[in-house]
Amino acid sequence: MRVLGVDPGLTRCGVGVVEGTAGRPLRMVGVGVVRTPADAEVADRLVLIERGIEQWLDEHRPEYVAVERVFSQHNVRTVMGTAQASAVAMLCAARRGLPVALHTPSEVKAAVTGSGRADKAQVGSMVTRLLRLDAPPKPADAADALALAICHIWRAPVTNRLQQLAAAQRRTTAPVRLPKGTR
Repeated sequence: MRVLGVDPGLTRCGVGVVEGTAGRPLRMVGVGVVRTPADAEVADRLVLIERGIEQWLDEHRPEYVAVERVFSQHNVRTVMGTAQASAVAMLCAARRGLPVALHTPSEVKAAVTGSGRADKAQVGSMVTRLLRLDAPPKPADAADALALAICHIWRAPVTNRLQQLAAAQRRTTAPVRLPKGTR
């Protein structure tokens, strides 16, 4: 399984590609950051993010895209920028028919470090160890993108199985039919 992890942000959008399967050693395929100038108009910054993500999709051909789920913060401006960058990543994936998974920061931290309250340094350290890298990816947005991809690889088998079970349940449950003339 090859996953593009995206840590959305307007100034720095972390991107990282990891390949592997749950229970086996993982391999980093690529890691980086799509940057935009802070003084540019938001619309122009979103176009730059879109171009950067499209370039990563073209170059690395992932099978899945894992994006950090936007969560409520006190700074509305930061939340808006993160949500906009997240939407661009999801749009790029959907345009290509790639499945998109959203993972919360605490899910990612728990998957990679064992604690949903881990700090950035702990996440970077575990990403380095899990992918057998010489040093933690810099900046932290890049390490976070790899952590998202790792989280998805490890959680995908369970998530896929639950989705299959839910679909099977929907198929076997007979629809409720109302008598004619009633609503």
